Amino acid sequence: MSLSSLVGPVAKMKTSLVDDLAMYSMPIGDELREINALIGSTVRMEFRQQINCVHCGRLTKKSFNQGYCYTCFQRLAQCDSCIVSPEKCHYFEGTCREPEWGESHCLIDHIVYLANSSGVKVGITRGTQVPTRWIDQGAVAALPIFRVSNRLQSGLVETLFKAHVADKTSWQAMLKGAPSEVDLAARRDELSALCEPGIAELQERYGIQAIQPITDIPVQHIRFPVETYPLKVKSFNLDKDPLVEGTLMGIKGQYLIFDTGVINIRKYAGYHIELSSESL
Repeated sequence: MSLSSLVGPVAKMKTSLVDDLAMYSMPIGDELREINALIGSTVRMEFRQQINCVHCGRLTKKSFNQGYCYTCFQRLAQCDSCIVSPEKCHYFEGTCREPEWGESHCLIDHIVYLANSSGVKVGITRGTQVPTRWIDQGAVAALPIFRVSNRLQSGLVETLFKAHVADKTSWQAMLKGAPSEVDLAARRDELSALCEPGIAELQERYGIQAIQPITDIPVQHIRFPVETYPLKVKSFNLDKDPLVEGTLMGIKGQYLIFDTGVINIRKYAGYHIELSSESL
């Protein structure tokens, strides 16, 4: 089937690693199509002026929090502010929007990690999201440094580390090329020493088994399918210009890199698009 026939709501690209190379597939409607093979081809994406909530499916004029209608954005635990700031998790205060969702997503093992995307950063993710989270951030290397028993604790550990290292990726810098190589194991040891008093305090509060350092897992290196990085990063906005077209030069993070600009596919989850290409 030709790619020109792919029309429907788009979703965050699915990823995997094959010999350290990030492989991408794009969900559009009921289809899941591999995208790596399109690099070097002319690709056209057109927004069909329809947005459906990624949770409830209802039509919405505006997308909130990368794909939700306003009602779901206000109601769902996965859209609460504690998702961005895990140290503010309020499940144990009895005020979680959806306690059952919190139990299955937040009250499970989390990993605190260091990653090199636009430079070294600290981050957290559910244990089940390794290495997906690192690929989504465009990290060329990542290293787990702590395993903790829930999301709140991961946020508290992350807070200790982000007093000394960044906790965000500069997406513009990430899309301009590979960052300078960093010895993440050495950086882990340096930062762990700085954070040792705070870690000891958290272990005393929650128990040593709840917050365990990781020292036996090697650095995960990640290669991205990019032929050419842009000198200037121009971001497409489907709400202002519904047509994206150009030669696909690569994929990194959740971004398609064209010779005419870049687009964050995750931002437009729920948007109905038509995707076509000169070749498959």
